[in-house]
Amino acid sequence: MKNKKKILITNDDGFDSPALLALIEALKPLADIITVAPTLEKSACGHSLTLTKPLRFVELKKNFYKLDDGTPTDCVFLALHKLYPKDAQPDLVISGINIGANMGEDITYSGTASGAMEAVLQGVPAIAISQDFSDDMREKEGFDYALAKESIAMLVQKIFNGSFPLNPRKFLNVNIPAVTPKASQGFKVTKTGSRVYSNDADAHINPRGQEYFWIGLVNHEWRESEGQMTDVKAVKSGYVSITPIHLDMTSHKDLEDLEKWI
Repeated sequence: MKNKKKILITNDDGFDSPALLALIEALKPLADIITVAPTLEKSACGHSLTLTKPLRFVELKKNFYKLDDGTPTDCVFLALHKLYPKDAQPDLVISGINIGANMGEDITYSGTASGAMEAVLQGVPAIAISQDFSDDMREKEGFDYALAKESIAMLVQKIFNGSFPLNPRKFLNVNIPAVTPKASQGFKVTKTGSRVYSNDADAHINPRGQEYFWIGLVNHEWRESEGQMTDVKAVKSGYVSITPIHLDMTSHKDLEDLEKWI
């Protein structure tokens, strides 16, 4: 089809993630897709670029690459440089579907969110999408990401039929609740929640007597918040959460007080 839309897809769970394949399946009818994903899982890698070693595209099949051994940020950065002409950039970058939610300050750790972040830094509209899980869902084989696929297809169609709803240097962070499409409460526009973080790690001794550490999962406590519903509360209430994220990290309301302080 002439003038068919173009989507670049990446993730942080690796090129063989079933959630990545579900995202591709959902969007194939809507656009020409190129996928560039990390070779290995890069969860919690943040917005990191690889500067200390060369990176290599490995084409697994037509328009599907793994970047050996890159981060989601590397994938977007190099895909826009190598795979798209300067005058024909993709219409949209989508990072996900992440296996696990990316809400609140976890966004700062998230490789999924960082893939979208890199896209908007390069002037391309972007969405990060993540799937929350319940314990029984994690144990279920063949989970098909039905609500995530339905939701992202609906959002992309809305964008392609109109326009991206945010100004430059902003992206949409979408979190899918751990429910079926039938049980979903619909979409909810949210603000980011606030997690109560711990600083624990498991200490072990290797066979040579040296201590080493595993950084495991953080706790799942969240602070209560007034006003606009948070992403956390929305997802736990069965809503698909949509949060606008901007890259300006300035605390604007503190500028005047800081001027007086200095």
